[in-house]
Formats: sequence, structure tokens, C-alpha cells
Amino acid sequence: MHAGRTLQCTTCGKVFRHARYLRSHQRVHSGEKTYPCKTCGKSFPKKSSLQAHLKIHTGEKPFPCTACGKNFLRKANLQKHLIIHTGENPLPCTTCGKAFKQKCELQKHHRIHSGEKPFSCTTCGKSFRRNDGLKAHLIIHTGKKPFLCITCGKYFKERGTLKKHQMIHTGQKPFPCTTCGKAFRELSILRRHQMIHTGEKPFQCPTCGKAFTQASTLKNHQRTHTGERPHQFGLLICGSFQSVRIRLQ
Repeated sequence: MHAGRTLQCTTCGKVFRHARYLRSHQRVHSGEKTYPCKTCGKSFPKKSSLQAHLKIHTGEKPFPCTACGKNFLRKANLQKHLIIHTGENPLPCTTCGKAFKQKCELQKHHRIHSGEKPFSCTTCGKSFRRNDGLKAHLIIHTGKKPFLCITCGKYFKERGTLKKHQMIHTGQKPFPCTTCGKAFRELSILRRHQMIHTGEKPFQCPTCGKAFTQASTLKNHQRTHTGERPHQFGLLICGSFQSVRIRLQ
């Protein structure tokens, strides 16, 4: 082969200096896998890929981290790990500027901006940005409650619900109002409270136009238009018992 000559892949345009490297590369496009693993039978398009795979069976991890001593199967995995020690976040989000250590973390973050939710529940169709969110959701359909409150013994379906519940026992209220100092257990309750200071009333009655800070207050107000009395049946029962008691006396 003459010096300076290059060989180009007709499929993707990648350039190689030796014909054997080009032939090896072209197997990626053809799907040909000529290097089988004698241990598990899995096949690979490149000899180097097979050699890297064989380390799974031997347990060999030839790439050690000089900072903490942890060993890795591949050099690429070691390079990703080293960022933990340097504190470097080399992958910025082009939308908001937030930076991440790994490509997979950046990809997950991008879904916040795109609204993409690729993990769907096959039972109810609800979708999630992350696979762990889907796994936590699936517990709802099984009826299991694996998260135990060690203080009162109550079980919960989700870890987040348990954490909120535990604040009842600890008295913790991590969300303070910056205007009046009053603190709340949940961020959603704090946001509703802050409307008192801002004067915001996002819940409007479609009948008379009157606005309210809370949805529950609007619902109660709308009964003045519909004439609905949801507690009337209970009052009738209480009245009936009262009448019976008077007669017995």
C-alpha cells in the first residue's frame, strides 16, 4: 500500500489507512459477526470487541483508577469514572446550560425540555421520562406497599409519599415562605399559600366570574349556583337518629 493512500467506507464515509481495518469496519453495516465467544456463544463483528467481551468471563478489569483503586473492564468506562474525582461536568445542556458528567445523564435531562416520555405503563398508558419513574409507578397496579414508616407502621406505595408522611412525625417543614416565614411540608402547599401575598387567584367561577386562590374554595362556591348540598344526606340521617332518641326518651 502506498504512503498517504486512504480507503473510504462507501456507507458512512469513514476513512481508513489499511484495507483490513476497512473490511473489519464494514461488518458493522452488514451485520456480519464472525467472532463468536466460545463461552456464551455471543458473536461480534470485530476481534477487538470479542477480546473486550471475554474479560466478562475471566473477571479481568485491566484499567484501574489511580485515585480510588476501582478497576474497570474498558478504558472508556475508566475515563467516565475519572470525572467523579475531577468534579468536571463536560457535557452542557444547550437549552439551559446545566452541565453533566455523563452523556446518559444529559440525555435524561433533555427530556425535561422536549417533554419526551419514552417509558410507558402497559396497564394504564401513563408515560415517564425515566425508567425508574415507571418502575415506581408499576407498584400502584400490583397493590403492593413496600415502603414502611418505622415510626407508626403505616405502609406506602411510593418512596416519595413515605418521605412526605414522615414529616408528620419529625415536624419537618422544609419549604418556608420568604414573605411571612411560615413553613410547609410540601412545595405545592407553599405555592398555594404564596398566592395570599401576591393576590393571585387562578381559579375562576365560569358562572359569575368570581376568582379564588384554591380549587377547593371554588368548588364550594359553585354549589351556590347549582344548589348542591353534598352533606344533606348525612344531616337527614343525623336528624332521624335524633328523632328516634327523643321518642325513646
